[in-house]
Formats: sequence, structure tokens, C-alpha cells
Amino acid sequence: MSEAATSKSILELQCPAKLNLFLHIVGRRPDGYHLLQSVFQLIDWCDSLTLRLIPEPEIRRINPIPGVPPEEDLVVRAAQLLKEFCSTKQGVEIHLQKRIPMGAGLGGGSSDAASTLIGLNQLWNLGLNTETLSQLGLKLGADVPFFIFGHNAFVEGIGEKMYGISLETQDFLVIFPNQGIATAKIFQDPQLTRDHAPITIDRFIASPRSFQSNDCQAVAVQNCPEVKQALDWISKEVPNSAPRMSGSGSSVFTALKPKTDTAKLENLLQNLPKGWVGRIVRGLNKNPAYNLISSD
Repeated sequence: MSEAATSKSILELQCPAKLNLFLHIVGRRPDGYHLLQSVFQLIDWCDSLTLRLIPEPEIRRINPIPGVPPEEDLVVRAAQLLKEFCSTKQGVEIHLQKRIPMGAGLGGGSSDAASTLIGLNQLWNLGLNTETLSQLGLKLGADVPFFIFGHNAFVEGIGEKMYGISLETQDFLVIFPNQGIATAKIFQDPQLTRDHAPITIDRFIASPRSFQSNDCQAVAVQNCPEVKQALDWISKEVPNSAPRMSGSGSSVFTALKPKTDTAKLENLLQNLPKGWVGRIVRGLNKNPAYNLISSD
């Protein structure tokens, strides 16, 4: 995958999805926000973002997502936020090709917003560093700073504490059962477990396969039967795997062993239930846009 294609007036970026290799809910703050621990793994399932400078001082969205008004479109919101923060009169034309399913728990919208901030910072010559971009990104969504951070990470707090972590490169099977789940619905459910014992990053590094649970999964299965159907599909077709949900759902995944017959699996993915989306993806070490921003 190329890092980023750029010219003086056009910038093309790949916006990767992410998986939660595990997700523990270790508490809840007085303000209602949940305290989490997780490891975020970047994957090569990407949306494609093209930013083009235009002479008019406006933000112009090409091929908007059907049913998503501009005020809810994260790439438009990201561009507007950056434009207002820097008081720039520059304009941009935004073209986004969506490949990551919406509402899948894979962070596609957050990744798109992060790449918009990173790309426009470069294209508009604003010179903002990672910390400033992350602070802006947090106004758009809790996962946006992770994609600006740019590396796989051990994540704590409400998602604001990130520690870079080295993960082995491996392939994953990911299935989206074509049924999104509202994150708020999961975290407001009284059946949600909120007292998982915290772990340390050292414990995860020493034995990553010991931590493969998702505290949101049981509640999600109750709210969305398709999640269980997708988990069962993986368990049947990939024996001895450890399928689990990513984030608050509804996508599910499993790591694939090196000797997995991926050709056979690809054939099986052609016959998923109607509307489901399945892919074999590879883990990434960093966001393709990482080198475009300064940590100074």
C-alpha cells in the first residue's frame, strides 16, 4: 500500500479501519463515560480520500453518502473544524470512496475524519502537530485521535490514553453482518459488565492470546442476533479459532493461523448470507498517512 499520493494541489490518502483485539470495561466515571482498556490494530481495509484545492473559500463534498446530511458527514465536519480553527480562507473539494461498512465498529468514519485533518493540514500548509490535530479530532469522535496517533496502540481511559505497541503482522477474517448497532445502546444497557479487572500493557505483550474477550459482546448478541450468527459462521468455517466482536459491534473477526487455506476461505466468503460483507485483511503497523504530520 502506498503511503500517500500528493501534488501541490491534490492529496490522495488511504483511511484504514481498525480492530479491537480485546475490549475490557474496567469502570465508569461519575459523568457516565466508561473507562476502557483495549488494543487497537490497524488493518488494510481502507476508504480512499481525495482532497483537491479549489480557488473558492468553501468546502465542497463530491459524491456525498446517501442519507447522510453535511452536518453529520465527518469529513465535512473535520474540514470545517480545521478551517475555523486556523481561520484559513482556503477551500477544498473532498471525494471519499467508502469501502469500510458504516456502523460496523471498525472505525471507518473516525479514520476518514482523521485523514481529512491530516491531509488538509498538509495541503493548506497549516503546520499543526499531532497533539493539536488530536485535540481537534477528539471533538469529532473518541477514536479519531487514535488514527492521528498513527500506530497500533494499547488504549486506556475513555480512549484518550494511547501507548504505541508493536504487534506481529497477521491476517484476520472480518465479517460485517449488515446490521449496525448504536454504540450508545450498548453502553447504556444495564446488563453490560463494567468491572473487568484492569491489566497492564506488559501482561498483554507477554501473552496477547490470553486477552481475546470483548465485554460488549454479550449485550450486543442480545440486541443484534446477527452478531451471534456471524460468530457461529466463523466458528464453523475456521475451526479452533477465537472469533469475537470488534468495538461495540457489529463486525466480528478472528486472527488466521499461518497455514489457513485462505483460497478456500475466499470462496466461502462469496456465499455469505445476503447483505453480509466478509474480507480477509492484513494488519498494518501504522496509518498510511502517518508521515504527513509532525510530532513537534
